[in-house]
Amino acid sequence: MVLGVAPIALLWGLFPGREFEKASSSVRDVLKLVNENYVDPQKVTYEQLAHNSIHGMVETLDPHSEFLESKDNKAFEEDLDGQFGGVGIEVELHAGHLIIVAVTPNAPSSKAGLQRGDYITSIDGYTIEGSAKMQEAVGRLRGKPKTNVAVTIFRPKLNKALSLTITREIIKVESVTDAKILDQNIGYLRVTEFSENTGEQFWKTLNKLLEKNIESLVIDLRDNPGGLLDSAVEVAEPFFKKGEMILYTQGRKESDKEQFLSESEGEPLSLPVAILINEGTASAAEIVTGAMKDTGKAVVVGERSFGKGSVQTIIKLNRGEALRLTTAHYYTPSGAIIHQKGISPHVEVVLSSEDDSKVSRQISRSDITDPKEFKERFGFEPIVDIQLKTALDLLKGVQLFDLQGMIEKVKDTPTALLPAPKLIFIKKVAEKLEILNQIKASNRICLEE
Repeated sequence: MVLGVAPIALLWGLFPGREFEKASSSVRDVLKLVNENYVDPQKVTYEQLAHNSIHGMVETLDPHSEFLESKDNKAFEEDLDGQFGGVGIEVELHAGHLIIVAVTPNAPSSKAGLQRGDYITSIDGYTIEGSAKMQEAVGRLRGKPKTNVAVTIFRPKLNKALSLTITREIIKVESVTDAKILDQNIGYLRVTEFSENTGEQFWKTLNKLLEKNIESLVIDLRDNPGGLLDSAVEVAEPFFKKGEMILYTQGRKESDKEQFLSESEGEPLSLPVAILINEGTASAAEIVTGAMKDTGKAVVVGERSFGKGSVQTIIKLNRGEALRLTTAHYYTPSGAIIHQKGISPHVEVVLSSEDDSKVSRQISRSDITDPKEFKERFGFEPIVDIQLKTALDLLKGVQLFDLQGMIEKVKDTPTALLPAPKLIFIKKVAEKLEILNQIKASNRICLEE
């Protein structure tokens, strides 16, 4: 006897799409009821109700999934691209004023004569002082390349207002900044986000430091909110052999697992590395930290990271809209999950909320080197960055440890065969180790000036 299909299909869940049809029917009924009966018809057009419904549906899933309306999606894509139409300045709000804190060299702002410390008072006739939010002001400065924007500024140095017309251009955002050499040839660089150009910028900046013969490296990822997964892989790659796993992602199905392997050619960099993290280190920044920590390629210093280890997929919709939907989680090479757990540092250095705020301000405004000017601007004197100091002390310790091995290798080598820089370096560090007399006692190595 053959059972009829129709009676069975009446059971919810046994007929494909039946549950979906039931749910969508309920949504349509509510849309219609609200549209026809709410007291203020201007607030309940079908388009408004549909958008609000989608926002609620997606954004209650987790903090990272969202519905991007066309305007928001455009801004999001510009941020990920690392370039946009603008004038090339960095601004901050201080005491109700929108102040220019940096002017990008060769950008429209620089060509027009804008300077650090100028106050922006209006943009295209729109008054900024005391009323506008910073994001709104930034939005007014951005626009299509080759279009003009009228900017009025007040320049405290001259005590006068200036009106300028600036032509927007494509602005490339530098996400790898503050590269410098600190004590004992320790290189330092900061990665502020992971945009499309970050991998290339990181490699160029690191190469410049390597050309200056750095002995070790600090990578500062504090307050880095993350960004593109591919950029995180590109930043980690120089430290991994080709084919070595940097991370993997796992979706809801077993078949959704995807591994990300290094494609770097040649030998990986083997210099000592310290990575700085804090509670603001998230997403792609945690990928780099987790991969380097998991494989013993870096010592991690600071505070436990944020714990944003989920993958958001951008799904394009009609009319320039998009869904940003969580579809998987990140895992370190050993299988440790990052999401809601974060990365714990090897050496924990926790700052008070007050000191954390001060250090963050100092890092973001490293261009102000005069303590007096810094205090006048921000109301406090620069403090010691103990997280960075701890990282430097650890790397110096590694250098000292390496020195002992170096001494063992060269103790029977004639002085003439040792390069001068190595002799100078050995002497400098040996003094700290208090083993100078022991080394000088050797007839084969001379550390005198």
